[in-house]
Amino acid sequence: MNILVTGGAGYIGSHTCIELLNAGYDIVVVDNLDNSNIKAIDTIKRLTGKDFPFYQYDMLEADKMEEIFANNKIDGVIHFAGLKAVGESTQIPLRYYHNNITGTLILMQLMEKYDVNNIVFSSSATVYGMPKTVPITEDFPLSTTNPYGSTKLMIEGIMTDASKANPKLSVTLLRYFNPIGAHKSGDLGEDPKGIPNNLLPYVAQVAVGKLEKVHVYGSDYPTVDGTGVRDYIHVVDLALGHLRALEHCSDKEGVHIYNLGTGNGYSVLQIVDAFSKACGKELPYVIDPRRPGDIAECYADAAKAKNELGWVATRGIAEMCEDTWRWQSKHPNGFDD
Repeated sequence: MNILVTGGAGYIGSHTCIELLNAGYDIVVVDNLDNSNIKAIDTIKRLTGKDFPFYQYDMLEADKMEEIFANNKIDGVIHFAGLKAVGESTQIPLRYYHNNITGTLILMQLMEKYDVNNIVFSSSATVYGMPKTVPITEDFPLSTTNPYGSTKLMIEGIMTDASKANPKLSVTLLRYFNPIGAHKSGDLGEDPKGIPNNLLPYVAQVAVGKLEKVHVYGSDYPTVDGTGVRDYIHVVDLALGHLRALEHCSDKEGVHIYNLGTGNGYSVLQIVDAFSKACGKELPYVIDPRRPGDIAECYADAAKAKNELGWVATRGIAEMCEDTWRWQSKHPNGFDD
């Protein structure tokens, strides 16, 4: 099978490309490199020993996207491409809606035109809003608290409606939690632009000396140590989840929804402690006030993915932090080293 990977130079996309190639798939990658680096593509090719077409195109450019479909026999799509920073989405919501929604519409229209009937979508646990209980199952009520999350939920709706109109279409919605970690080689990992928005890359940059200290927002939550608890999943486990979804669902019409997570929650201070062990030194942190909209704990029930896909996250928090540190210490400035 020949799989089009949108956003394939990004953090999750690049690791998924490696797993697809290692499993014997052919891939075509499109990425505008707005929030990624061409060196990720070179690294994928080096680590797998395999070549593939790469297009530095923007998904909003319909004519260029059509060129990809016209010049390659595409059998399925894994759709990662999109703007993804929660905080930024509240500041420039119209750009988020235009980029994420319009790009997906163009993609889906081309799939229809070229009779491509299999798509795996990189959704998010943000579609669950502020859940009243944990762990979160796939049948929880859906709501959002920011424009980024709203684009994910809207895209889920678009794909669901498209599947109702096209009985041949197989749509898989993967809702995942907080990806961390890096490839074992230490040569492929998360390379955020500017100051990281997410906890782990921020902690990693404190460890490597680029940032002064970790900011812990709130210490009075009803959790094990008062700090927020989240479900962190190794990016390679997540990539393998996409592979299993593709294998299991590609010939099954309709909409298939899975949570991808470990089913365990780790607090902010537990993450800081685990990363301190990984890098061999205590990391400084400061307790700041709670951020509005943050919830005490959020973690997945991933039983459905285990039962139907045969997928389980196998890498624990120590390995996640060790792999992140290997990447960050080898590449303190990311791909720009």
